[in-house]
Amino acid sequence: MRKNIYFLSDAHLGSLAIPHARTQERRLVRFLDSIKEKAAAIYLLGDMFDFWNEYKYVVPKGYTRFLGKLSELTDAGVEIHFFTGNHDIWTYGYLEEECGLIVHRKPATVEIYGKVFFLAHGDGLGDPDNKFKFLRKVFHNRGCQRFLNAIHPRWGMAFGLNWAKHSRMKRPDGKEDPYMGEDKEYLVLFTKEYMKTHSNIDYFLFGHRHIELTLTLNKKTQMMILGDWIWQFTYAVFDGEHMFLEQYIEGESKP
Repeated sequence: MRKNIYFLSDAHLGSLAIPHARTQERRLVRFLDSIKEKAAAIYLLGDMFDFWNEYKYVVPKGYTRFLGKLSELTDAGVEIHFFTGNHDIWTYGYLEEECGLIVHRKPATVEIYGKVFFLAHGDGLGDPDNKFKFLRKVFHNRGCQRFLNAIHPRWGMAFGLNWAKHSRMKRPDGKEDPYMGEDKEYLVLFTKEYMKTHSNIDYFLFGHRHIELTLTLNKKTQMMILGDWIWQFTYAVFDGEHMFLEQYIEGESKP
């Protein structure tokens, strides 16, 4: 019997802008525990941490429940893929070596149970915001990353977490803009353009936008944006034949 493949993103663990952070982490861990016997693989599509930066001998404070559960799952043979987002780029080996994760720094095309998936966090894919594009280049620049790691963790982590908090609180209620429509949503526009030269892909899955979206693009291809694990607690599951976008509600899944 085939086991399921799970996809989720955007927990932003550790965020100073999320008042229910401890409850949120526990809920995520309970979900992971609930699927441990059913999962062949779990794909974490970015921004699982609100700010994650590893120093040579130091890793960020907190997240012990989450990291412990990931380690338990990989020890049990569940394959866990971690895609870096725009908030948790700065990982340099700890998650692979200590927790057994498979880290992806770029979008990936993978075959799962005979279907082809394009998987990405979603930042930088068709986004028209020039300021964001500039910051993304800075964040990915190796020189800038080395400079950040030269700052004492007391100040480096405080800077990163407060930057992320400031960015989130600029939005009403700290939430992303709602769905902009098929003709304006940049991940939809990116997907349609990408399909022109990659007609073999069955499913496009993204995080980043914090909205729930399932969109059938043609008879073969479907795209999803996975929502988040701050307010929505949504995830996608592939059983080998069908894809579903579901919500986790304290021990049960609802379509």
